[in-house]
Amino acid sequence: MLDLVNGLPVHPLVVHAVVVLLPLAVLGAIAVAVRPAWAHRVGWLVVAVAAVATVLVPVATSSGEALERRVGDPGEHAELGDQLIWFALPLLVLTIAVVLLGRRRATGAATPGPGWLPTAVAVLTVLVALATAVQVYRVGESGARAVWGDEVASASTR
Repeated sequence: MLDLVNGLPVHPLVVHAVVVLLPLAVLGAIAVAVRPAWAHRVGWLVVAVAAVATVLVPVATSSGEALERRVGDPGEHAELGDQLIWFALPLLVLTIAVVLLGRRRATGAATPGPGWLPTAVAVLTVLVALATAVQVYRVGESGARAVWGDEVASASTR
C-alpha cells in the first residue's frame, strides 16, 4: 500500500477526503430520505459521493496501518477507524435503496413490496446516516487526540 507521497504520509490526505465526503453522503442520504422527490434530481450524486467515501474508508484504514508502523500505535483511533466501513457500507446500500424508491415514487411508478416499505427504508436510512455521522466524529476525535492531545495539553500548562 502506498503510505508516503513526497516523504509525507498518505493517511492524513485520504482521511480528510473521508471526513468531507462521508458527512456529505450522510446529509444527502437524509435529504433524499426525507424528501423523496429530491431523489430524482440529486439522488445519483448522493449515491456517487457515498460510494467514493465508502471506497476511501479501506484506503484510509490501510494507510493508517502503514503510518502506525512508522510512528506507533494510535490506540482507540485505529479500532474506531476499522469499524467505520461497517457504517459506510450500510449507508451506501440504504442510500441506493432510498434513491431508487424515491425515483419510482417521483415518476408515479409502483413501488415493489408492501406500501410501508419506502417509509421503513427512509427511516432506516436516517438512523444509519446519524449513526455514521457519530462514528465519523468518534474516529476523527480519537485521531486528533492521538496526534495532538499531548502537545495541546503540554502547551496549556506552560
